[in-house]
Amino acid sequence: MAADRGPVTPPKGRPPALFPLFAGLDTLPGIGPRGAAALAQMGIERPRDLILTLPASGVTRRRIARLADGCPPETITVTITVGRHHPPPARGRPWRVHCGDGAGGDLTLVFFHPRRDWIEAQLPAGARRVVSGKLELFDGLAQMVHPDHILREDAALPPEFEPVYPLSAGLTQRSMARATEAALARMPEVAEWIDPQLVAARGWPGFAEALCSAHAPAAPRDLSPDSPARARLAYDEFLAHQMTLALVRRDRRRARGRASTGDGRLRRAVLDSLPWPPTAAQRRALAEIEADMAAPLRMSRLLQGDVGAGKTLVALLAALIAVEAGGQAVLMAPTEILARQHARALEPLARAAGIRLAALTGRDKGDLRAQLLADLAEGRIDILVGTHAVFQKDVQFHDLRLAIIDEQHRFGVAQRLQLSAKGDAPPDMLVMTATPIPRSLALTQYGDLDLSVLDEKPPGRQPITTVMISDQRLDEVVARLGTALAQGARAYWVCPLVEESEVSDLTASEARFQALRGRFGDTVRLIHGQMPADARDAAMADFAAGRAAILVATTVIEVGVDVPEATIMVIERAESFGLAQLHQLRGRVGRGQGASTCLLIYHAPLNEAGARRLTTLRDTEDGFRIAETDLEMRGAGDVIGTAQSGLPRFRVGDLEHQAGLMAVARDDARALLERDPGLESPRGQALRMLMWLMSQDEAIRLIAVG
Repeated sequence: MAADRGPVTPPKGRPPALFPLFAGLDTLPGIGPRGAAALAQMGIERPRDLILTLPASGVTRRRIARLADGCPPETITVTITVGRHHPPPARGRPWRVHCGDGAGGDLTLVFFHPRRDWIEAQLPAGARRVVSGKLELFDGLAQMVHPDHILREDAALPPEFEPVYPLSAGLTQRSMARATEAALARMPEVAEWIDPQLVAARGWPGFAEALCSAHAPAAPRDLSPDSPARARLAYDEFLAHQMTLALVRRDRRRARGRASTGDGRLRRAVLDSLPWPPTAAQRRALAEIEADMAAPLRMSRLLQGDVGAGKTLVALLAALIAVEAGGQAVLMAPTEILARQHARALEPLARAAGIRLAALTGRDKGDLRAQLLADLAEGRIDILVGTHAVFQKDVQFHDLRLAIIDEQHRFGVAQRLQLSAKGDAPPDMLVMTATPIPRSLALTQYGDLDLSVLDEKPPGRQPITTVMISDQRLDEVVARLGTALAQGARAYWVCPLVEESEVSDLTASEARFQALRGRFGDTVRLIHGQMPADARDAAMADFAAGRAAILVATTVIEVGVDVPEATIMVIERAESFGLAQLHQLRGRVGRGQGASTCLLIYHAPLNEAGARRLTTLRDTEDGFRIAETDLEMRGAGDVIGTAQSGLPRFRVGDLEHQAGLMAVARDDARALLERDPGLESPRGQALRMLMWLMSQDEAIRLIAVG
């Protein structure tokens, strides 16, 4: 590996060759203030944005010599002789122009609200014109409403396959095409920034050629993400993005850290107390974490695993490395329920190791909080479990070496930076997510982190029988639930809303709680996010201890809630939940020794998307397969939640269909940085140009500020 010469510093200013692409849109022909405003509604603010906004579809225009050869409805190009004009006889009626093809065929051109001077200048009586548009039959007669093209005979004919751009109100295809053509003319010559071997192996054109081809598709196949031009341009976007993430990753890894090496005694004590050994995946992930923590550079690692894969045990063992090394660890969860549950679940293991574990949430007040903070600052607490309360200024650690964030996408970047400020040096960071994420999205969202995947479940986890059932059989479900409860079962009953809504017929948890309470009495509890924290904790404690047999809930129980004795999960109006959410909810059962069941109660008729979500869940428990299906159905932004995810908006790249390219780009970016840390080689200099072109310079500046 080449010697590291420090972080890459992008050029101080954008290369002058790119200035025309970053000028105002009103510098393009035909784009005035109104046109610029219309383009801005589509996220197009500079000529550079235009060249990366590719046609969304295309129109096939068949050239015919006689109207008799047309097959309505189809789009044709034909030469006609203009006949008589028929102005509208009354307001609101169209202007009609009768034309002939010289071979006995007649065609009526129809225009709504035309200006008289314009239409008579475009179609003077007796002139020969080429018209192109959709040929239709109206009362048995051929007509064309608002032709797309009206041309003189000697003009260039419209292409047989014409690109169609996305538009917003106030734009036309003609103005969009003209502005795009002018923007493309501003593209300077650039050196190749992709590995030449990859270009040759994939048969990709150069960047400029790819742009021209993508904007001038010759056939529908040229609109495919797999076409050489579009695949090349997608890779350019992915490479710029992954290069930025690689720089962030390197910068984080270079951040001042401390080697934390433990002697293993605390981890052995915990492992000896378990009923079965860790899985191979857990051992592999722990070895990766241990190696990172032993290095002098700061760890930034993502621990990704399916429901029930045993992330919490790996997290605790990682925390014990920090404690064995003489330091402290913190585990942060997104909700009080989950934080307190983590604390309850980990307490017996902490006792087995002979260390002190404490919980801190926003509810802790007064003397109790003051004593806890004093103990933390003095090093008498080894592992702290909490919510965002651990970010507060008065929370000081004695020697924080590891920060573990559960369900990271619920924490903002600012909070992560606050956490980095805790302690003398930024702590190692381990991010856990229980949401299986397709590899392409993991590379995109978490590409700055090293990745450990738990892809097997510990022994003792039971398979879950999943059944779809119509809500017309609700009485039957309740009756069977009564039989199971009589045999000692415990059940979750999840509803999509808290209160009944006038605008929605989805079942509310309050109403279902009252109905089930009327049937089963005091064995039913209710839990939702709008309840006071004490009431939520009490209901959860009653259910965990067996004092309650049914827990009616909203999705507040979606992540992490762990009651091994619960074996039944009823999800009412299941079609209204997302696929990943359904998978998380189902994962609340099957955690103990008893056979478990998940009932997906739906309201008929199911639409196609609802049916696919429920049948996918019924047919598999593989969270990664479920995540891939979710990605296919909803798209990248929705799977993670665009507002929270920080996902970039790729203009050409399609994460659903080009996942493989993202992985190649990640490996390419990392390999190049190892060989050329300063991006000073010819290819490195070209890549700097790419990052300016793709606006990644802004991301690098933001990273430097952060």
